[in-house]
Amino acid sequence: MAAAVVALVVSVCSCSQKAEEPAELTPQEYAHSLGLGWNLGNSMDAHEKGVSGETLWHDQAATQQTFNAVKAAGFASVRIPVTWMGHIGEGPDFKIEDAWMNRVVEIATYAKNAGLKCIVNIHHDGFGAATDPEIRKNHWLLIEDAAKDSTLNEAIKAKLSAVWSQIATAFKEEGDWLIFETMNEIQDGKWGQGSNLTDNGKQYDVLNQWNQVCLDAIRAAGGENEKRYVGIPGYVCNPDLTINHLVLPKDKVENRLLVAVHSYDPWDYAGSGKYSEWGHTGKDIAPGTSEETYTNMLKALNEKYVKNGIPVYLGEFGCVHRADENAENFRKYYLEYVCKAMRDYEINGFFWDNGYDLEGDDAFGLMNHATGAWIANGEEIVKLMVNAWNNDDQAYTLQSIYDRAPESKK
Repeated sequence: MAAAVVALVVSVCSCSQKAEEPAELTPQEYAHSLGLGWNLGNSMDAHEKGVSGETLWHDQAATQQTFNAVKAAGFASVRIPVTWMGHIGEGPDFKIEDAWMNRVVEIATYAKNAGLKCIVNIHHDGFGAATDPEIRKNHWLLIEDAAKDSTLNEAIKAKLSAVWSQIATAFKEEGDWLIFETMNEIQDGKWGQGSNLTDNGKQYDVLNQWNQVCLDAIRAAGGENEKRYVGIPGYVCNPDLTINHLVLPKDKVENRLLVAVHSYDPWDYAGSGKYSEWGHTGKDIAPGTSEETYTNMLKALNEKYVKNGIPVYLGEFGCVHRADENAENFRKYYLEYVCKAMRDYEINGFFWDNGYDLEGDDAFGLMNHATGAWIANGEEIVKLMVNAWNNDDQAYTLQSIYDRAPESKK
């Protein structure tokens, strides 16, 4: 989460009014400053036939107005997922097209202008186990292939280094508002249930190598990159696989790495909308899930990383909009409980907003990505989440939220 944040402390005395040296925040203080976050999802990460484009997946181009609205809504930070494939030239230079790089810089600057901290990453350049040559075209972070072929792995690492060197150079003078995240949901296409379970850890090892290459390239770009916060993802950004298999890369500076995970747990409730209710009062719930399931995940991340001085953030979380009032009441309960739980366990979260003005499967839209206008009941949902994150009233607890869970109408 970007370079060292600075708090200016001014010491006033009768003999001089000289400012003291800026005080540097601890990693935990910096993470706290990220507050609740928002994703510009399905925009710069969108792609078709191996080429990324901002408006390919229905969203219109983002504007300064978009980010001003995000800030006014109460979010403190944004994540801008970026897919680079189709805009990278041939090796050995792997030159990124100027127009694409400039647009990434422009959008990130919208966030800066709005007073938001910002994460920029490499997003859909990996595509798992797809075999169709047309689908695989330009997808290059193919971890299963790299785990089987050391020559290919070295070639991928060279490209990763070149790409991150260029991204970091483009932002080298930008300070603590900017964070880099090396990659997104790298996997073999089976969401953590594939050959990663049977290849004796080869894919986990390759991902650890890739993270080291990315970090080294960022640091070597110089300027503010020498101390910039960098988000490091585990395998498919799965919390359990991250805890068990991620090896944080060696860094040239201390306390500048963060762990990046995702959670839409359970997906059949929060992501696809297959189930309409969640929690201890629900009847139409995904089997084996509960409030405790979610808090146990956050607790494990807190124990492994946060308590050891390593911030963690959920780069993606969310819950899809429902048309049914009963189902929407449970959605509100889920999001309030999850946001309060993240705050309690000192883990930041970035809501995945893909701009979809729908109900059900994948309908994560809160705000129009071109104007910042609300989608459906987005304003109500955001106010609920922002309050859950920011409310320090001692009477406002996870238990108090639990006790107000909606009654099932099933």
